[in-house]
Amino acid sequence: MDGTSRSVTGDNSGTGGNVLDPSAPQLVVNSRTLFFSWLPADPDAVAAMVPPGLRPRPDRQVFMNQYVVDDASQTSGFGAYTLTYVGVSLVGVDAPGGESPGGWWTHYVTSSERVREYAVARGAPAVHGRTTIGSESGVLVAETAIDGVPVIRARCQVGEAGRMVSSGHHRYFTAHRGRLLNAVYPYVAEPVTPFVVESVEFLEPAHPIYALRPENPLTIGFGFYAPRASFAYPGGLTEHVGEPEPVGVGAGHQVPARRAASGLPSGS
Repeated sequence: MDGTSRSVTGDNSGTGGNVLDPSAPQLVVNSRTLFFSWLPADPDAVAAMVPPGLRPRPDRQVFMNQYVVDDASQTSGFGAYTLTYVGVSLVGVDAPGGESPGGWWTHYVTSSERVREYAVARGAPAVHGRTTIGSESGVLVAETAIDGVPVIRARCQVGEAGRMVSSGHHRYFTAHRGRLLNAVYPYVAEPVTPFVVESVEFLEPAHPIYALRPENPLTIGFGFYAPRASFAYPGGLTEHVGEPEPVGVGAGHQVPARRAASGLPSGS
């Protein structure tokens, strides 16, 4: 497949480069992005990944974003890289506008050491790995590998991008030094039509990410593929204080975020 074999120009995988200030915003434009959600095979295992103070959706929806940034000119400081993040959709903490649920990142896999260091400093569970996205004759395959071992493979039917533009915000949660943090990420994407997710395979049963595998038959929530998707990492993070509760218990009122910071919260 031509897309799978395409090299990522200037990919700084395995090199630190200049260390980025984690409180600085970053912009990415025209990434190739596959983003969708599903219902899991093991809802209890998914719920157990969500920390106290956050609540998973009753259906335990899992989301995944696999994307490729082909050239350093598409970023404000990251350089070219690939990334996959997977997580659990939440209730009571929607992104602005209420159309997208907040999400807890459980796994965050990037080919760039620079991006990994930036994300870890913001609380993301970032590890080294690589994502490839290739398409041929209307079939797209996206694969994520961690330390050289393939762990996720998604297969979709895709059409062409038209005049439709999708835009909005996502809200993602991380934990850093015992505190829940979150930020709102704006995005603009040009999705293709048609778009159908045919399969999502979790390939390594021994890896912890396997707990997020989809149920059979596959039930898809939302999703799109966009050959051009742009988004920003905001400069500020907000500390979120929710009511403590046992891990995985979907009860309890959520207390709104109460402290915004210009960069990272003090002590981070």
